[in-house]
This record gives sequence, C-alpha cells and structure tokens, in this order.
Amino acid sequence: MIFTIILVVLMIPILAIILDSQVGRALASRLERRSLGEADGLTAERMAFLEGEVERLSTELQRLDEESRFVTRLLTERAESDSGPTRALPDPGPSAAGTGGDAD
Repeated sequence: MIFTIILVVLMIPILAIILDSQVGRALASRLERRSLGEADGLTAERMAFLEGEVERLSTELQRLDEESRFVTRLLTERAESDSGPTRALPDPGPSAAGTGGDAD
C-alpha cells in the first residue's frame, strides 16, 4: 500500500516533466490534428450557413441599391421641376416692419 502511494507521488512530477517536453507537445499536436479531422461535418455545416448569409446579404444589397436609385431619380426630377420658375418668398410689407417695438 505504501509502495503504490510512493509510486503515485513520484509519477506526478515525472508526468509533468514529460508533458512539458518536446515529446509531450508533439503528442498534443497529433491529438489536435486528429480532432480536426472529425470536425469536417461541422465545417461543412458552417460553410453552408455562411453561403446562405452571403446570398441573403447580396439580395439585401441589391434591394438597397434599387431604393437608392429610385430616391435619387425622384430627387432629380423634383429639382428639375422646381428649377423652372423660381419661387420667391412674399414681401413682408410695411405691417411686419412696424412691429419692431418702436411705439410712439
């Protein structure tokens, strides 16, 4: 019983030294690559989602472009129709000028 406790106590620092070495890092990178191979289904799912989002955004961009062209055309037509006869503000006349506060 004491032998197994001493063995476990000695294995902890030895295991820590091995895992922190080049061999431990190589084993960790190999395990990471192996887990990436299993994620192909997840990658395909994410790719399909992103393709759908790109298509949705493209449609939205086309709609906004059409709206922008429509508003520009309306503003251009309005400016052309307003540029014919120029509208001047009516002259305020003498009654508005006499209310300046000069009461005799």
